[in-house]
Amino acid sequence: MTLLPLLAAASTPSHLNPLQLFLGADIVVQLVVAGLVLASVWVWTQIVAFAWRIAGLRRRCDGYEKEFWQAGDFEALQAERGGGNVPSARVASAGLGEWRRSRSAKTSDREGARQRIASALDSAVASEADRLAEPLNFLATVGSVAPFVGLFGTVWGIMNSFFQIGQQQNSSLAVVAPGISEALFATAIGLFAAIPAVIAYNRYSYRVGAFEARLQRFADRLHASLSRELESDNVH
Repeated sequence: MTLLPLLAAASTPSHLNPLQLFLGADIVVQLVVAGLVLASVWVWTQIVAFAWRIAGLRRRCDGYEKEFWQAGDFEALQAERGGGNVPSARVASAGLGEWRRSRSAKTSDREGARQRIASALDSAVASEADRLAEPLNFLATVGSVAPFVGLFGTVWGIMNSFFQIGQQQNSSLAVVAPGISEALFATAIGLFAAIPAVIAYNRYSYRVGAFEARLQRFADRLHASLSRELESDNVH
């Protein structure tokens, strides 16, 4: 005997046995359930990884922004701390880069420079938000598709059960029940994969939005500081 049948046989027969349901199901239902289980494992991997990722980004941004606003020379700090996976640093790089190009231009267009700096900062903030939200696409896909994939397995299993009824010329509950239970198991696994995916997607979408708003506040404050520098250059 292989390992899976041994495990199924060792389980208490008076209780619902998911492994036994899986082993007794049609090959199509087994493939559906196996795919949904793999999707569920990957969903939980993404959930844990995203939690660690956003916590690390917040911590790095806190340290960088604290040093940034305490620094007397933004460009010197950016040259020293601009590397690494720090979204605030990349936003600052976009704004400071446009600011340097505007200052080195031969024509002095203060309002145009302000708009270009604001555009560069907004684009950098949007890019950081898109980069952070990219893993959420998988959660959204599983949350919306998994129930229907499980339903497909259920429909297929029930069709197979009715086929067996026709083959055996016996419509008693004892004949129908096992096949229907195995078929419904696919829907249960589909919901098992979809429910945490939907909850995590909604929760993390909110956190991505909050993080984007945080970067936007940093960008607005930087834009105000660089605008004052442009005004100071025009005065001199």
